[in-house]
Amino acid sequence: MLWPLLDQMNPDASTLSLASTEVDIAPIEEGQAITVMWRGKPIFIRHRTAKEIEEAKDVKLDKLIDPLARNANLPDDAPATDANRAASEREPWLVMIGICTHLGCIPKGQAVGDYKGEFGGWFCPCHGSQYDTAGRIRIGPAPQNMYIPPYAFSSDTKIKIG
Repeated sequence: MLWPLLDQMNPDASTLSLASTEVDIAPIEEGQAITVMWRGKPIFIRHRTAKEIEEAKDVKLDKLIDPLARNANLPDDAPATDANRAASEREPWLVMIGICTHLGCIPKGQAVGDYKGEFGGWFCPCHGSQYDTAGRIRIGPAPQNMYIPPYAFSSDTKIKIG
């Protein structure tokens, strides 16, 4: 008799479906990016080029506004190195929440032809924040790097976010 009462307190199917999403990244070629939605937020998935990776690796941590990785898959105090921002053991892949940390705008830089700012990453036209190819804030009023959501590769061509 008690079970129906307790069972009805569980989240419904629509809520559970938003808890995670799986994305097929096989069609994304080097240099391309896609945007998917997870929990009502845009998730930027970018297959970075060797040049983008090298540019991100060359940045000295003392040049960053925010020294923390902001990666849900790592400890809170992990430094904002490119290795701590990119996918573990799959450095060409960058998966992050595509929301500017200043006022919650959606930065430009995902589409071909978008202005990517001085650092080749993302540019928020609202107040001029610029992020590099690892999603780290470099110029502007945004106080923190864009966040990395919890995710894992479920196969060589699929990422499970959430």
